[in-house]
Amino acid sequence: MIQDQKPEHEYVVIRHRPGYRLRRTAILLAFSIIAAIAGYATGLSQGGFRSSSAEATMQVLEEELDSLRTKYTEARQQVINLERGRAIDGQAMKQARTSIVKLETRIASLKSDLTFYKNIMAPSETSKGLQVDSFTLAPDRQPGAYDFKLVLTQVGNNKSYISGVVAVNVIGLRDEEKEVIALRDLSQDIEDLGVKFRFRYFQDVEGVLALPDGFEPIEIQVVAQAEGRKSSQAERTFDWDDLTEK
Repeated sequence: MIQDQKPEHEYVVIRHRPGYRLRRTAILLAFSIIAAIAGYATGLSQGGFRSSSAEATMQVLEEELDSLRTKYTEARQQVINLERGRAIDGQAMKQARTSIVKLETRIASLKSDLTFYKNIMAPSETSKGLQVDSFTLAPDRQPGAYDFKLVLTQVGNNKSYISGVVAVNVIGLRDEEKEVIALRDLSQDIEDLGVKFRFRYFQDVEGVLALPDGFEPIEIQVVAQAEGRKSSQAERTFDWDDLTEK
């Protein structure tokens, strides 16, 4: 009687897909970085930069910066490894590189925010008290209109609130003659000549301003006046071309 004999070796056919592992690694890398940035953005939407304690906010920023630096280093190494492979999916590599750019942008933003808080908490001897920190402009959807943002800060002594009013004027030319226009007359978001403020660390004033026909802006003048026990004045002028250059 003849018995069937099993073969000593069994073979399994596996489909060979060049570059599959590298493609999968790049895609996973892209998703992990985007998830990290999305998580960070969610933290901001919950008030990360608007914490009542500047010291606590600085610590959070420093921790986030360290974490993003680590992820950035790992991502760069992954891209180098992918570039060394023989079969690389172009779309996967593009996604990985896009994620790297987003990570670099977030790191730069974090560094800027850290510098902002450090200047508030540890100022130089010549820059204490009420300060006009910045004024920014960005083109709006409407022609001749701009989104503006004014940032006031209290540098050094932040134990108590500072309050007062701030006036903003746009200085320019119309029909070759100098003209000064109050921000109230250019923006529907501003009702008074002097915008009231009250804060411990900083306060933003935001809105949209629209330039009248025939008016050529030259500079923006900001004058902030603190009242009460912390009475003081801070003034700063911003060149229009510097604010709007791309």
